[in-house]
Amino acid sequence: MKIALLALLGLALGTLGGATLGIGAGLAWVGIFKTTSFEGYSGMLVFFNFMPIGAAIGAICGAMLFGAIAIRDAAVAAEPITRAPS
Repeated sequence: MKIALLALLGLALGTLGGATLGIGAGLAWVGIFKTTSFEGYSGMLVFFNFMPIGAAIGAICGAMLFGAIAIRDAAVAAEPITRAPS
């Protein structure tokens, strides 16, 4: 259960972070390549192309990262504690 919840948390945080990075990448694209702003084209390019792609990539990476951390933590916690012979 802990693994699934951490994966969902990673999904949510990855989506937000990826969307933010997508907006930043889109704004950089518009600035570097001098995309026209006629009738809001540059804004639509950023918010309809770069932001969803960034959110999708961020969601996948965040869920995988948090899931891997949870699985690794669960494997460490499952090891039995042994006592040294006295």
